[in-house]
Amino acid sequence: MSTQSGRVAVVSGGGRGIGAAISKRLAADGATVAVNYRRDEAAAQQTVAEITAAGGRAVAYQASVDDAAQVEVMVAQILADLGRVDILVCNAGTASRGQTLVDTDPAEFHRMFGTHVHGAVNLCRLLVPRIREHERGDVVVISSVATRRASANGGPYMMAKVALEAFAQTLALEELQHGIHVNIVAPGLVATEMGDRLVRAVAGLDSATDLDSRSPFGHVCRPEEIADVVAYLCSDAASYVNAQKVYVDGGGSQF
Repeated sequence: MSTQSGRVAVVSGGGRGIGAAISKRLAADGATVAVNYRRDEAAAQQTVAEITAAGGRAVAYQASVDDAAQVEVMVAQILADLGRVDILVCNAGTASRGQTLVDTDPAEFHRMFGTHVHGAVNLCRLLVPRIREHERGDVVVISSVATRRASANGGPYMMAKVALEAFAQTLALEELQHGIHVNIVAPGLVATEMGDRLVRAVAGLDSATDLDSRSPFGHVCRPEEIADVVAYLCSDAASYVNAQKVYVDGGGSQF
């Protein structure tokens, strides 16, 4: 796998969970990483500190990706500080509240689509024209195995992720002429804070790792395993991979 030396990556929601693992992996491969966060500055700064301690370079930037004005300010600062962007990972996400569709407050639908869909649109609208400036560009969106089939009480989340995938697949076709690879990574259950909340709500367990013995290959997916796939998609090893969706669930999702 080739180095990312000289490239700049923006990772939305890059300070915690899957996003933090992606930020650290891309930095370890040589990229300078702009670590976006919405509220948890401490976690983002901790991720930056770990990258720096390992010899990499990263900077934390605050913006709620569903707010176009905040994203515009953040992007301007990233470009002023780092000079370029080659890689965009649209990772920022949030879970829905587990209600039936007819019992879901309309604001919940707006919240889901705001974070997952509008967030990606806001970032790509400003950053893709800058990514076009380079011979190789990459956009990776983090979706979910939830789009594989409908399930009760998860409609708003699934609907938003399906729309996100439609956006990514269209973007892949439109930006092919500019040398930009656009791909989708779809995790199953991952051992993160969000994963822990899910298993508490659905299975009454304390932690996602409580399902390790019942999961493929003896463990629930770890954030680093998602990061490995993102790193591959952004590497020369995936130079002819575009418009693809990679499921990362071990072949047997628990949810």
